[in-house]
Amino acid sequence: MIQDIHCASFTNNTLFLAFSSRNMLLRKDSSFLQQSDFFHIQNRYPSSLAFYEKESDVCVVSLPHEYLSEEYTLRQIRLVTAEQSENITMRISRGKGLLEWLSDTHYCEKCGHRLQWHDTATALLCAQCNKTIFPRIEPCIIVLVKRGDEILLARHKQRNQEIYTCLAGFIETGETAEQAVEREIREETGISVKNIQYFGTQSWPFPSQLMVAFTAEYESGDICVEEDEIQHAAWFKINALPATPQPGSIAYKLINSVK
Repeated sequence: MIQDIHCASFTNNTLFLAFSSRNMLLRKDSSFLQQSDFFHIQNRYPSSLAFYEKESDVCVVSLPHEYLSEEYTLRQIRLVTAEQSENITMRISRGKGLLEWLSDTHYCEKCGHRLQWHDTATALLCAQCNKTIFPRIEPCIIVLVKRGDEILLARHKQRNQEIYTCLAGFIETGETAEQAVEREIREETGISVKNIQYFGTQSWPFPSQLMVAFTAEYESGDICVEEDEIQHAAWFKINALPATPQPGSIAYKLINSVK
């Protein structure tokens, strides 16, 4: 259930979170915000979206991109979660995901009426047509392709960094996750794969992905990249890799699983 922060009953375990784009605010000593910090920040930006979710016991506020303060420090969310327990990581991801969803979802997709927070569920309700709208989750696959002592990595056009990483993409309507693996690899690189094996999952709330990770083995084909999405793709020796993702993502786990 989503509540106004001024009506919420916090607990000793409430996690107070402030997000700015892909960063989160911490105290100068890198500890999490306390309740007094949270309300100080929220009062500074009273028009920012803020809410409390009872089920995950998180209190969340959105910060402007230009937020700066000598009292606090901004740090990448994925680097923070890489150092936390599974429970804390889940709550941070949920808080960020809900913030993104609430920021983007204002009107009923059926009748166009303004939505309101649901009284009993983590959802939005249309008082006009009584439609309940739950947070969206967009399933994606991410896959590490192996060929002997080499792995297939790519540099994506939408990334600003010169990072090589695993291939990934959204699961399309009617597909299984394994079919999405085969299709994405074939579309982006021209490669066919076999022996697709499940590896794990990770919530990736930027804004709302659930990453389903796999490994696969090379079967056939030569690299021919889809130029609209991929700058460069190549086979790399496991002991001679280019710059790859830092800790905090399932891509990092996939690549380091074969080192």
